Amino acid sequence: MVTKTFQRTKYFAYVKLGSRQKSLRRYKRPTGRHNKSRQKWKSRPPMVEIGYKNKVSESGMINEKTPILVNNVNELKMLNPKTNIAIIAKVGKKNRMQIAKEAMAKKIEIYNLNTVKFLKECARDEKIKMKKKHEHKTEEKKTEVKHTEHKHEENKK
Repeated sequence: MVTKTFQRTKYFAYVKLGSRQKSLRRYKRPTGRHNKSRQKWKSRPPMVEIGYKNKVSESGMINEKTPILVNNVNELKMLNPKTNIAIIAKVGKKNRMQIAKEAMAKKIEIYNLNTVKFLKECARDEKIKMKKKHEHKTEEKKTEVKHTEHKHEENKK
C-alpha cells in the first residue's frame, strides 16, 4: 500500500500554509466546530487515521529495496544491487563523482542522484575548466613576450 500525502485544510488558499511553497505544507489536524475535513465530508482531503500505515516489512523501503547511506566508494562496493539502493551522504563533488562512476559500473541505483546527468555535467565543467586554464597560460605567455620586448627596447635606447 502506498502512503497517502495528507494535506492541511485549505492549504491552497493561503501562502503561509504552502499554496506556492511545498516546504510549508505541514499537516495539522483539522479542528473547529464546522470544519468539513474534521467532519469527513466526501469531497475533502483525508485525515490521518488508523489504517494508513505501511506494513512493517515494507516500511522504510524505496522501490522495494533497502536504502543504505553511502559515504565513500568502499561502502558502495559492499552493496548488493538487487536488494539495496544507495543514498549518497553529504560529500564533496570529487567523492560524489567517484561514487557515481562506480555505481554506473556495478549498475547500483542511487536514490538521490541522477548519475548519467551528473557525470555529463562534471565532464562539461571539466572541459570549461581546462579551456580557461589554457587561455590563462596563453595570456601569460603573451604578457611575457611583451615584457621582454619592452626590456629590449629600453636596452637599445
